Amino acid sequence: MAWTRFGKKKDMPGGLWEKCESCGTMIFRKDFPKSRICPECGYHFTLDLMSRLELTVDEGSFEEYWAEMQTIDRLGFADRIPYSEKIERTMKKTGRNEAVLTGTCRIGGLETAIGIMDFAFLGGSMGVVVGEKIASLVDLAFEKKLPLVIFCASGGARMHEGALSLMQMAKTCASLERYQKAGGFYVSVLTNPTTGGVTASFATVADVILAEPGALIGFAGPRVIKTTLKQDLPKGFQRAEFLIEKGQVDRIVPRDALRAELARLLAYGTRQDPLEALASVAEVKEQKGEGDD
Repeated sequence: MAWTRFGKKKDMPGGLWEKCESCGTMIFRKDFPKSRICPECGYHFTLDLMSRLELTVDEGSFEEYWAEMQTIDRLGFADRIPYSEKIERTMKKTGRNEAVLTGTCRIGGLETAIGIMDFAFLGGSMGVVVGEKIASLVDLAFEKKLPLVIFCASGGARMHEGALSLMQMAKTCASLERYQKAGGFYVSVLTNPTTGGVTASFATVADVILAEPGALIGFAGPRVIKTTLKQDLPKGFQRAEFLIEKGQVDRIVPRDALRAELARLLAYGTRQDPLEALASVAEVKEQKGEGDD
């Protein structure tokens, strides 16, 4: 038991509070909204994959595809530990086989193909399996004539797979070109962080590019760029707010408003009534007692 100058200090159970990384506010975990947004300053905390899915799709509508796909260490890559062992450890830690979840769902009642990247799985890096799942998802959207939504969160191409990982940039973009030429509608949501080969491929070739507030978005890291250019970078460089000023992002949308925004955009993109989609989202919120949170 700890002591203070006023006497004994009662032991407090750990893990009850979480400190905001932006404003320093202490947030009681039980009062933390599901969106994991700081109630004081609006800072967006990291959101795990399944929470992201729950916040985005209509309840009970998600059907996963290609969950069984697993990575093979084709290059026999070894760093401090072999790549094959690193993959095995990560699978056990996350309970998933790879860094992206893919499938179909409904958003505001609209059938949609959806992909959600998982930064907890090797930094959301894109290897052969991630590229194959994204390309397959796009092809599924093409075949079923569905709109497409992909949540991006990645450190870039996976170095453990060398040129094989870089090839996924071309493969995913080729699938998207066919899909978009056929009239498909694609919305990309850039979360913190979205960098490297993912930024340089499927993340930024969407019909509409949304971003979460404060998201880090870029190709090379700021230190690399500063060293190459040999000059100081602008304040907030590579953040969503900076990129929207430069026209590289279409809109910044807070996480708690994202489902409604996606429903509206998907309705417009598929020539359906956006008011019906928004009404569907509002009805679900009312049933759950979520209000405007």
